[in-house]
Amino acid sequence: MNDKFVGALRIIALMGGIHDYIAISSRELGDMLGMSQQSASKRILELLDKGFIHRDLGARRQRIKLTDKGTDLLRKEYLEYQKIFEMRDYLLIRGIVITGMGEGQYYVTQSSYQEQFTEKLGFEPYDGTLNIRVTPSDQSKLDSLRRGGGIVIKGFEKNGRTFGDVRCYPARIQSIDCAIAIPSRSHYSDVMEIVCRYHLRRTLGLKDGDMVEVRVSLL
Repeated sequence: MNDKFVGALRIIALMGGIHDYIAISSRELGDMLGMSQQSASKRILELLDKGFIHRDLGARRQRIKLTDKGTDLLRKEYLEYQKIFEMRDYLLIRGIVITGMGEGQYYVTQSSYQEQFTEKLGFEPYDGTLNIRVTPSDQSKLDSLRRGGGIVIKGFEKNGRTFGDVRCYPARIQSIDCAIAIPSRSHYSDVMEIVCRYHLRRTLGLKDGDMVEVRVSLL
């Protein structure tokens, strides 16, 4: 199980190991974890084997940095603790309304997607999406949603072209029910696309640059 690795990853992250390599010996890590140097050395090797860390064996000291996989494990742990201590089953993600490239409208109008949206989300989406550029402070929340969970709208092939999966989360903007749609293939990592039965710009009187807050259900 991955739970036994979280403590070591948390220590490495708190020392700055998410963004850069940090120098730490197995003895130091063992002291912080309350285990022997031998056990800590074994834990480091396990983290390497699982792909949770990178390690650079320098001339004097080993340096360690979390991989994306290691960071994702900590992020998942954070969301679980948030549910426990803040009693939340949702995330609040803020961003500004922007004009998209028409990608959302293209995939929403594909019949193979539309049928699944209607069946799995409980509504037939309007032909288009509301595009929101997520604020930097909330980017990690969107990244967490992108990594797993949600309602999966299965991809398909059509006329020799492959359409990827779309991961959806029920959401709400003001009093309007909607859903975040996260395509497996996207040109942007900081843009959130919203599908809804209504034309959200018109219904809520939104324009480019307006700040909105999206309440996302964690299911």
